[in-house]
Amino acid sequence: MRAFAGYLVLLLATPLAALAVILPANVYRAQGIAALDCDGPLQVLIFAVPAVLIYGAGAVLAYRAGRRFHRIVSLLCLIIALATFPNIAEAMRELCRSAAAGECVG
Repeated sequence: MRAFAGYLVLLLATPLAALAVILPANVYRAQGIAALDCDGPLQVLIFAVPAVLIYGAGAVLAYRAGRRFHRIVSLLCLIIALATFPNIAEAMRELCRSAAAGECVG
């Protein structure tokens, strides 16, 4: 029952991870406009940080279970968690870029 609950959490977090991977850090640059996007990086981080935490924990816990199926699930969780890191890095660069420009100060 415990493993089923863990897999259910991973399954329910799939849309969260998909949004963390797909959303651009700067919507304007994704459209080809050279402008600062003050909301974009935080929108990415809101989805990406929980996805990394959930799938990172899922990878560790599934790997510790030791069976072949759990190791496969652990590998899939690790791939999903690592897929979000480029988007997190881009969001952090965009935050630094907007802070350096000084235009997104509230």
